[in-house]
Amino acid sequence: MSHPVTLIVAGNPAQLTGGYVYDARVVAALREHGWPVEVIGLEGRFPEPDATAQKALENALAAQPEGAHVIIDGLAMGGLPDVLETHTQRLTLTALIHHPLADETGLGDAERERFLISETRALSAVRDVIVTSLFTARRLADFQVAAQRLHVVEPGVTRATPAHGNGDVPRLLCVATVTPRKGHDVLVEALATLTDLPWTCDCIGGLDRAPAHVAHVQQRIAAHGLEERIHLLGERSADALDKAYHTSDIFVLPSHYEGYGMVVSEALAHALPVVTTTGGALAHTLPDDAGLKVPPGDVEALAAALREMLGDPRKRQAWCEGAERAQASLRDWSQVGAAFAAALQRGAA
Repeated sequence: MSHPVTLIVAGNPAQLTGGYVYDARVVAALREHGWPVEVIGLEGRFPEPDATAQKALENALAAQPEGAHVIIDGLAMGGLPDVLETHTQRLTLTALIHHPLADETGLGDAERERFLISETRALSAVRDVIVTSLFTARRLADFQVAAQRLHVVEPGVTRATPAHGNGDVPRLLCVATVTPRKGHDVLVEALATLTDLPWTCDCIGGLDRAPAHVAHVQQRIAAHGLEERIHLLGERSADALDKAYHTSDIFVLPSHYEGYGMVVSEALAHALPVVTTTGGALAHTLPDDAGLKVPPGDVEALAAALREMLGDPRKRQAWCEGAERAQASLRDWSQVGAAFAAALQRGAA
């Protein structure tokens, strides 16, 4: 049996955003491979930590025995470098970074600079860093993380049968928490120019992270009279999400930035053609023959890509075939667990 590890995350570990799903899948896979893993969810506010969050991380680390191996998700550690520095000699610390907090959309210059400074300190306090894409690995050079401390473990997928679509009215599917970085407002404006075509759009993802932005997106949907065509459905269970993939025709992710874009791989696992952006790692996550990529935040370009995919069934079928080819190259979560375990062992060595 491999040595025990503890994973610390911000808030409830059962959250259904991409980062938390990655963490949960990796934990399950590590356990399958014989690693005892304890998961601790921290109370308090993140990533701008309040006193409750600071105390929660302090208590979680203080409770670990001397020499314990602790993995800390970036959302939980980026704003609390002083807490990590207290334990850097006593514990074996590994950071798990999906994307830098400083890269979140909508930050002011002062906030971004504050995160850049605090994350650089936090990352210097850990032994090694696991990231979920080559893009993020390269990005962390700006945070003074040397290449020899970095390990890339990209997300996996759950093997699926190809999607069978929605019949005469193509269904677009967007899976993303409704926050500024995910670009739902850009998607609404693009779809508002395509009302001459048949389509519906289901948006699955949490509605509680950025209430003001959710209200803005809802207002734009209403302003264009699209309430019957664009549906903000909130979070859905794994089974309901799988059904949504199977009954959709096109996957769309209009994010301004992604550290990987795990839902794009899930769409490919269902042989769905994808329309997304070149924001962050998305430029590399989607193969060129499986869909279309446009600049982030560009309403006209997104609308043009969606019109091309909606309006030409033969092209869409070719992109579906590209998605099926991509599916064959994707790792399942058990393979990802093995890769994650190997990264932990390389770090220890």
